[in-house]
Amino acid sequence: MPKREIIEINRDLCNGCGLCTTACAEGALALDRENKAVLLKEIYCDGLGACLDVCPTGALKIVQRETAEYDSQATLKHVVATRGQDAGKHVHGAEPAAKPIACGCPGSMARTIEKKAPVQGGATAQEVASELTQWPIQLHLISPYAPYFNNSDLLIAADCTAFALGSFHPELLRGKKVVIACPKLDDTDPYVEKLAELIKTNTIYSLTVAIMSVPCCSGLYRIAEEAVKASGKNIAIRKVVINPDGSI
Repeated sequence: MPKREIIEINRDLCNGCGLCTTACAEGALALDRENKAVLLKEIYCDGLGACLDVCPTGALKIVQRETAEYDSQATLKHVVATRGQDAGKHVHGAEPAAKPIACGCPGSMARTIEKKAPVQGGATAQEVASELTQWPIQLHLISPYAPYFNNSDLLIAADCTAFALGSFHPELLRGKKVVIACPKLDDTDPYVEKLAELIKTNTIYSLTVAIMSVPCCSGLYRIAEEAVKASGKNIAIRKVVINPDGSI
């Protein structure tokens, strides 16, 4: 069997609130007779961990182990049978048979973002200076030993955040060094180790993680948490969540 990321449940910590069962768009979790969360089938869990954000006791975590691959089509049939056709639209990677356009997970659903019309006589467009002070910025490409990371404030940003937030440069990037990543599309296996080495090797004054509000993006915050823990440093993480319409 291949090794992949999948949910793990600590039954001792589970209080039976059931929030994880509704947060999981794939319907992979349920409460058993003892009112504890259980994984119905391993093939229903996509490993993205949207359920982690709602668990009030920390009973859930994502681990890597040998298990069956996530099966989007089997998951779709399960969700449609138990929750209805509309719920099937939110299943990660699945395409409902009745819909010719793939819906994917909630984070990849197509949408139009309405913008307010500009006010007549308002401020004119002007050049905005870039606040980027180092290169490269992609997490796969950066070196944790690059000298500019030492004695710095660090921003870890999901790829889409700079496009969604119009004031990204002055509001989030100014005065910081930055690394960017996508927890859904990247090969994230080396990310925790690389970030942990960056934090351990350098003096980092503050750490900000900017993510989108879509469920799959929350994985980047968990990567940062694991990296800080692995580094042995005591650094508080500021989380900034950005909506696709540009609001925070």
